Amino acid sequence: MDIQSLKLRYDIIGNDPKLLLALNKAIQVAPTDLSILITGESGVGKDIFSRIIHENSARKHARGGKGLISVNCGAIPEGTIESELFGHVKGAFTGADKNRKGYFEEADGGTIFLDEIGELPLAMQVKLLRVLENGEIIPVGSSTSQKINVRVVAATNVDIVEAVRTGRFREDLYYRLNQISIYLPPLRERKDDIPLLFRKFSSDVAEKYHMPPIVLTEPAKRMMMDYPWYGNVRELKNITEQIAVVETERSITPEILQNYLSYIPTEKMPAVVDSGQPSAGGSQITDRELLLKALTMGQMINEMRNEINDLRQMVSQLARSGSLPVDPHSPYLPPTPPSAEDEEEFLTPEIIEDEVLGLEDRERRAIIRALEQNHGNRKQAAADLHISERSLYRKLKAYNISE
Repeated sequence: MDIQSLKLRYDIIGNDPKLLLALNKAIQVAPTDLSILITGESGVGKDIFSRIIHENSARKHARGGKGLISVNCGAIPEGTIESELFGHVKGAFTGADKNRKGYFEEADGGTIFLDEIGELPLAMQVKLLRVLENGEIIPVGSSTSQKINVRVVAATNVDIVEAVRTGRFREDLYYRLNQISIYLPPLRERKDDIPLLFRKFSSDVAEKYHMPPIVLTEPAKRMMMDYPWYGNVRELKNITEQIAVVETERSITPEILQNYLSYIPTEKMPAVVDSGQPSAGGSQITDRELLLKALTMGQMINEMRNEINDLRQMVSQLARSGSLPVDPHSPYLPPTPPSAEDEEEFLTPEIIEDEVLGLEDRERRAIIRALEQNHGNRKQAAADLHISERSLYRKLKAYNISE
């Protein structure tokens, strides 16, 4: 299949050389059984490439399996991930009332797509390596191995080489998965493709809702091309759909566009290295990144303050009971109220708590908004918020957000 036919079949828009190179590599390696590692930021279409690889291989029509099985490694709780991947036998743990196949056994004869492989716990990385090397799985609670025939396609949005260097990802597993590597460029590296994608998404909305399509003025087009698009194609699609549905004006100017972009660049964005960190040539930070950093620092301060208070209470109780000698100058005893001078010089815990609560409320609203914009799709909402799906799941529980 030639590249143009491939783009039409999978609805891929763009002519960027890096994108075309990735497509060409995918179609060349699809007929093989080599393991493939797809790298790229969230929202660049790694799942589409897993379909391209599977559907252009002999495994597409394999008997006995279910074809392509997609697994988000970052969305499975660490305590159940082994059972999810390799299955379990009856009685293996509380609640295991019958044998259950895992994803690898379900994919036998076909392809398994391990998305967010960089989120896989180290203990599971060892077991996955054994499966890849021996072609055998051992269900939880069983002592008998089972032969399987599965082609593995993995994907990650983290700097996997850096993860290997820092010990967060096993080097031997990296080389076993990375028999063939495919890099998908972020949207900011495909600037000429942005107007093409905008026109496609605009036309789709116009056709679906029977309305005239929106068009960009030249200044608005330049603004779109200079925007960093941290959410990549998914973010562009969401914003295009919002504008098309909400705005009555069909010619989109920068004044209209700026109401939908969370960050409006005032100068050309610096290049971004593969690790996801700004290059030495610039240090632009978005409001969202600042908010997330502030939230993290605020929560850490709050947790540390609570731990210190607990420690002071414990030591104070021990001192009063006679278990510890009482030292009136001990820093562990409850402090005297701060003076007016102290309050002017330092932030009080109450002020810090107010700031943290304010930031937490903003984060909660941002999460709810992301879920609404993505119609409850956790994976897409997490990508828009630039956090992992596992982190989003924890925050939903922490903030008691029901979907």
